[in-house]
Amino acid sequence: MAEEESPIRPEFPIGRVKKIMKLDKDINKINSEALHVITYSTELFLHFLAEKSAVVTAEKKRKTVNLDHLRTAVKRHQPTSDFLLDSLPLPAQPLKHTKSVSDKKAPPPPIGTRRIDDFFSKGKAKTDDSA
Repeated sequence: MAEEESPIRPEFPIGRVKKIMKLDKDINKINSEALHVITYSTELFLHFLAEKSAVVTAEKKRKTVNLDHLRTAVKRHQPTSDFLLDSLPLPAQPLKHTKSVSDKKAPPPPIGTRRIDDFFSKGKAKTDDSA
């Protein structure tokens, strides 16, 4: 006789996945089987993406996966690249001359405006405006 297998339980919380799915205005009701399939497929996709990113990280002889490794992994897999690459943020450009940027004084704001720093300082803005 065949042994009964335990049901596959996804690691993601099903209630949270349902809330995320309900954010779509086109979805009114969600079947429980469809919810389980979507939850498990999302888990498998993220596992796949983590594995591919880890391979790229190992190739670059690093220990920590960063955004550049993730982007490279997505670019290498064409079906994933087609829909996900545009959604990933661009890597930040490193500042080459940090000393020259800090040495330069920022231009004054246009007349009638204040810097955001003035908003968060307690009373300093009042003394600067009166001078």
